[in-house]
Order: sequence, then C-alpha cells, then structure tokens
Amino acid sequence: MKKTKSVEAYIAGAPGPLRAKLKQMRSAIQKAAPKAEEKISYGMPYYGYKGRLAYFALMKNHIGLYIPPPILQDHRKELRGYSTSTSATLRLPLEKKLPLALIGKLVKARVKYNEAKRG
Repeated sequence: MKKTKSVEAYIAGAPGPLRAKLKQMRSAIQKAAPKAEEKISYGMPYYGYKGRLAYFALMKNHIGLYIPPPILQDHRKELRGYSTSTSATLRLPLEKKLPLALIGKLVKARVKYNEAKRG
C-alpha cells in the first residue's frame, strides 16, 4: 500500500472488498480504547494511549494486528487458531471474518497494562 498521512486515506487506498474489514478493525480498536490517539506511524494505523496500544496493516494474505508485549502471550490460549509471530504480531486471514470481540479484548488488555504501568 502507498504511504498515507491519515487512517482514512490508508483505508481508502485498500482494495475495495478489504476496506470494510479495515473499517471494522479501526472501529473495534476505537471502541476498546476511545481515548486513544490515532495516527499513521511506520506507514500503518497506530493507536496510542499512555504509550503504544496497537497498530494494524493490510498484508497480501492477512491483516496484521500488532500489540506490544506481553498481551499476546497473556492470551495465547485464545489465539491458538491464529498465526502469530514474535511477541506482538497476530495475523488475521483475509478470507475469514475478523474476531472483533477478541480484538477488542486484546486492546482493552493493553489499555489496562498501559494504565497500570504509567498511571
């Protein structure tokens, strides 16, 4: 995808059928973290609240959700059916429905982690 300056432009630049999924991802993150700052960082949508919360990016075969450690490790049982790598990457296949409740749960967990860490 082309580099963009806003999340709206990032989503608009996606192939038509995938825009709805990216809008769902954005909405799930915003619902879980309504006070989060939204911007583009490292060429992808970024959300921050008392530190880094989450990023997402459209890839060739998946949407990547990136949540800093230790959140994915703490929820590894719930993530068994998904591909993960490193300690912060969750790959969500394009051909499957997004697990919006799970995405919200992971983001809320990161919000609580950041609040506990930074007060």
